[in-house]
Amino acid sequence: MKIKQNYLKGKSVFIVSLLVIGITILTVYLTGINYNRNLTSNLYLSLGIIATALFLFMTYGLYKGIGLIDNFPKFRNFKSGDLMANATPTFDTPSVSVGDGIGGLILSILLWIGMTILIIILLIVLEAVFWFSIFIILAMLYWIFFRALKLVFNKSKDTKGDIGISAVYSLTYTLLYVGWIFGIVYLTEIMK
Repeated sequence: MKIKQNYLKGKSVFIVSLLVIGITILTVYLTGINYNRNLTSNLYLSLGIIATALFLFMTYGLYKGIGLIDNFPKFRNFKSGDLMANATPTFDTPSVSVGDGIGGLILSILLWIGMTILIIILLIVLEAVFWFSIFIILAMLYWIFFRALKLVFNKSKDTKGDIGISAVYSLTYTLLYVGWIFGIVYLTEIMK
């Protein structure tokens, strides 16, 4: 009889990852209120929390024999360069001299209102670009998390039911995925 493998959805893993990041930020902030820690100490604490959560999650998943299913929406119809082919518009700004008197005053007020409306429209466009950028960054993070964890959970058939080998695999992958960031922080501290 074939043993049924449990599967986690990629979206669920990504949401859990975002929750761990949020809890890490809150923990570092709340524990740092009464202490005057430097940035390096906060980074070590944050990375320690993330590494611990990642280790425990991978150990549990490998022990239980969990696999991953990619259910993130596909962007197959997207072609690079279609969205913003000419991202930098070129235009000459006109030089306006309104003159003196009541006509100049009225024209100045109308130009002021027109420029205000233009600035509001540009801010709305900037906000849309900002949110689109956030979406792209989250999609990239999801892909990185999903691919990394999919690579780990490919070993789950071999480690199911064996806590020792699950912990060894989890520790190895945790050191690979988080250790290089610890190294960068350490080298940055040394180079000061």
